[in-house]
Amino acid sequence: MQTSITGKINLLGLNLAALQAFFADLGEKPFRAGQMMQWIHHYGVTNFDAMTNLSKALRTRLQETAEVRPPEVELDQQAADGTRKWLLRLADGNCIETVFIPEAERGTLCVSSQVGCTLNCAFCATGHQGFNRNLDAHEIIGQVWAANRALGRDPKGERIITNVVMMGMGEPLLNFDNVVMAMKIMLDDMAYGLSRRRVTLSTAGMVPMLERLREECPVSLAVSLHAPNDALRNELVPLNRKYPIAELLAACKRYVEGDARRRVTIEYVMLAGVNDSVNHAHELVKILDGVPSKVNLIPYNPFPQGRFERSDLATIDRFREVLMNANLTTVTRKTRGDDIDAACGQLAGRIQDLTPRSQRLSRRISPS
Repeated sequence: MQTSITGKINLLGLNLAALQAFFADLGEKPFRAGQMMQWIHHYGVTNFDAMTNLSKALRTRLQETAEVRPPEVELDQQAADGTRKWLLRLADGNCIETVFIPEAERGTLCVSSQVGCTLNCAFCATGHQGFNRNLDAHEIIGQVWAANRALGRDPKGERIITNVVMMGMGEPLLNFDNVVMAMKIMLDDMAYGLSRRRVTLSTAGMVPMLERLREECPVSLAVSLHAPNDALRNELVPLNRKYPIAELLAACKRYVEGDARRRVTIEYVMLAGVNDSVNHAHELVKILDGVPSKVNLIPYNPFPQGRFERSDLATIDRFREVLMNANLTTVTRKTRGDDIDAACGQLAGRIQDLTPRSQRLSRRISPS
């Protein structure tokens, strides 16, 4: 079990099974785990003394051995379009970013999984910040907890956060155990009660972990593809050199196998003169043939030190038309929160980079 800097077990990051084991060690019945989950996640309570259906003796024992410690809100920003971004301070001084995107029919929370990222994708601000460490489960689910608190959620009212996407800072499948623990809490009716289709994990393509994810926590899947051939993807998403496109898409097909309703979301950032030509669109159609999928075209969002430019609207429309003419469901993602650097690819946080400087490569991509 994960302990905090105080040496106490942080109950915020334990799913139902882990909480049952914790209470069993205290000589308590399994139902205590459900009570604790409701207090923490449904009612947002962190003070054991306020948990009135627990005996006084149990509350005293909990105060001695455990705590509920969410991350602290360092900065709360709101964009002109209503998007909210929180800079959350962790116990070790690192800060991560979490974004809430309100829409008419849903509210989506974009959650981080690592302090920084090791993958160094060429178009992403997080990778340019370097990498410090994986987030613990309580730091991942703590983003959902903190967002609900900041948004003023009424436990007896309607849900404000209806969808969660693991698309913030970091590669979720490189922090598999903690991410799955946190997602199981999101799905638990005692906590946030989200359905699997409303929780989406986005990966750059950690192929060996996809089968394990399918077995342990088969939430919705999104893949950061961003190129229609290996030569270009090797430059944009260096992980492709280890797990090339054909291998990745085969794993995607296996992930949704057996359920005709499920599709993988293919994410494709539109970079002017790099991956946005009509020929690139035809290549994408070809490689997605037979893959149950839908495509999100993402206008590139600039950031300091970034060297790309966003494809213009006419180019994006031509690209989308090729895909749609091939019967590929395709949408162009609306840019949200870019005035507070909360848009896709802009999250950076404040991290103490522990990667060797030689690993932070500055790549130059030639237009093709």
